[in-house]
Amino acid sequence: MKARKLTLLAAAVALALPLAAHAATSPMKAGKWQMTIQVEMPNMPVKMPPTVTTVCVTPEEAQNPKPPKMQNTDCKVNDYKMEGNTVTWSMDCPKQKMTGSGKIVYSSDSYDGSMKMQIGEQFMSGKFTGKRLGDCEK
Repeated sequence: MKARKLTLLAAAVALALPLAAHAATSPMKAGKWQMTIQVEMPNMPVKMPPTVTTVCVTPEEAQNPKPPKMQNTDCKVNDYKMEGNTVTWSMDCPKQKMTGSGKIVYSSDSYDGSMKMQIGEQFMSGKFTGKRLGDCEK
């Protein structure tokens, strides 16, 4: 059971990273971004370490943001909205019995956000932070 929860947790984190990367119109500038996600699950014996990744958001992605397509899964992003410097979404993964929602608020070269997920009877939450490191490497 713990292995299943950790697998679903990893899937949730993997789904959240592209949302931050592709929510990149006016609130997020093109360039190299460092993104950190800290996930918490009640009753977990060990605190999960933060997941840190670096991605390059291209000018094309920044000009034409779209929620990511979830490959090899039945997960769907719903209610994806960008209003000013705020991006919100919800998601549904019927096969995994997982639902969730999230919000990211951008400032000039950084962002903060959060998500809430339910996997069966288990709840989890996550916090996002990101900072622009500069231009992408060529």
